[in-house]
Amino acid sequence: MAGEQSAFEKTFSFSPLPTKKFPFQQDNDTLRRFMKWSMLGRISAQSYSFDNNFYPYSCEKFALCFFRDPEVVSSLRNTETKVWVPLGIVELVPCTQVSMQLFDPIYSCGILRPSGHVVKCLHDVHPDYDELRQMLQDDDSEHYYAVGREGREEFLFRLFKHLCLGGELCQYEDTITPYIDTTKKIYKDLISVQKDANTKKISVVSTVLKVCAYDESGRCFPGIREEEQTFAYLIVDPFKRQVTLFFHFYGVGSLSL
Repeated sequence: MAGEQSAFEKTFSFSPLPTKKFPFQQDNDTLRRFMKWSMLGRISAQSYSFDNNFYPYSCEKFALCFFRDPEVVSSLRNTETKVWVPLGIVELVPCTQVSMQLFDPIYSCGILRPSGHVVKCLHDVHPDYDELRQMLQDDDSEHYYAVGREGREEFLFRLFKHLCLGGELCQYEDTITPYIDTTKKIYKDLISVQKDANTKKISVVSTVLKVCAYDESGRCFPGIREEEQTFAYLIVDPFKRQVTLFFHFYGVGSLSL
């Protein structure tokens, strides 16, 4: 019992891994899409090593230690080098998908034409609205649960949604392919999997946490205002003892590579 208690009370220290870059961060096609979607220069992934065993039940303690760690705070751009205080959100995000089959229903429910082009629809505010964005944002849409309630909670779906909605001056795609391809590339880079030696089944080993930090003045990371497209996730690989902060600040992205 004492050992169990100490596991809950353990703390974590972090060290930045500045040389670790993910393939999607250096892929020209992905970067051009980020630019088109007004996310270039605003979406980022930074990795850190940590010094203790991680278990999902300690996710709140882990996240609190992360955002209080001076090495972490000083490594994040657009922030002052001060220690932040308690988190506002630590949400354990389901992450079980090992393929893109989650999106199969989208291809047959009326959101897309057989060519893969997104079906346009009328909207009171947005003249260029389409069925895909309506499915992603409007819970009154007949297609809102095309992938199922549990499917919408998955990190894979959330990533797809973030990319589809983009930044402030997003130029939306006419077809779904760029969104699917980019989602697959980023997800594959960020998420760690393992194969069972006996069953040969592949499973996700990463734990994903949606997070938000506060200081004495209020919310401070990511961004000071709540906005659906301003987000931050901690993606923990418990075996490598590495964590990646994947985040985006909503706004106008860079206009050149």
